[in-house]
Amino acid sequence: MHLNPYGEYAVLMAASLANDWPADRDGIEERTREFGMTMPFRRTPDDHPQVRAVIDRWLAVVDAPDDTVRATLLNILMRDAAAYPRLTDHDGEGWHLHYRDNDQTLPRVLLAVIGVGTALHLTTRGMHRLGRCHAGRTEGDPCRQVVVDVTRNGRQRYCSVRCANRDAVRRHRARRPA
Repeated sequence: MHLNPYGEYAVLMAASLANDWPADRDGIEERTREFGMTMPFRRTPDDHPQVRAVIDRWLAVVDAPDDTVRATLLNILMRDAAAYPRLTDHDGEGWHLHYRDNDQTLPRVLLAVIGVGTALHLTTRGMHRLGRCHAGRTEGDPCRQVVVDVTRNGRQRYCSVRCANRDAVRRHRARRPA
């Protein structure tokens, strides 16, 4: 069975780009390959800033104040990616689905993949399974990393064990008498 880079993988890729923005277009393409995208992408001179714009639009979905706003923003993102699903065997490794037209630029491909992947992730796992690290909600903690909850129990709230531990210590100290 050939797995598509939609759902979990697309959302993890978007979070990876948002949390650690590559310095150039080659870095973006390398990151897409790390998350299973194998096709070549047509180059344009403004790929790097256009992908940044895609990630910034996706971050608005991440930061939406409630499910309705999140769904509205995600629907607009997917509308703008507008391409019909198609079967393809571009890499000779088996037939699979693409949610984009052929010969698209990297920003257009990522708009479609990230939009559909996020929609699949949120509708199959839960609308609450995407957000920012909870350590950043505490005054004085600058952590703003995106957290994609892919855990079985659906309770991942921190970007790392380090942030979870630091926040637990902070909460413990706040409860102790002076």
